[in-house]
Amino acid sequence: MIIRPLQPSDYDQWLPLWQANMDHAVSGDVTAETWQRICDKDFPIGGLCAREHKNDPIAGICHYVLHYTTGNSKQVCYMQDLYVDPAFRRRGIARNLVISLATMGAEKGWARLYWLAESGNEDAQHLYKTLGLKLDFTLHVLPL
Repeated sequence: MIIRPLQPSDYDQWLPLWQANMDHAVSGDVTAETWQRICDKDFPIGGLCAREHKNDPIAGICHYVLHYTTGNSKQVCYMQDLYVDPAFRRRGIARNLVISLATMGAEKGWARLYWLAESGNEDAQHLYKTLGLKLDFTLHVLPL
């Protein structure tokens, strides 16, 4: 398996995975801005992609946001999106993307990696229970 940072030349393969992950619910403007942010080395958003073999299509993507927080002087990483093409699922791609992001974070000195997952997404819940610690919090959102 090959996991590496997303690059500008990956756009055509990234786009259908992004759209499927977002259930086609985001505008073209948001998609363009998201891609620009992912590709901007100076912006605190990044992305990884996974292929099973060198010349295979991109099978999975992972986006993350770096930020500072109270309680620690190091950056933390929020894994915003993790998506694997349904044709490639159950092959360890999602797990390897998370592990690669965690390895990158350990090398760069991040304090932690964290994420949210829908409680009803059983596949995600099963994976995440084997990778991280579940905290007993509820999420509240106030749309502005």
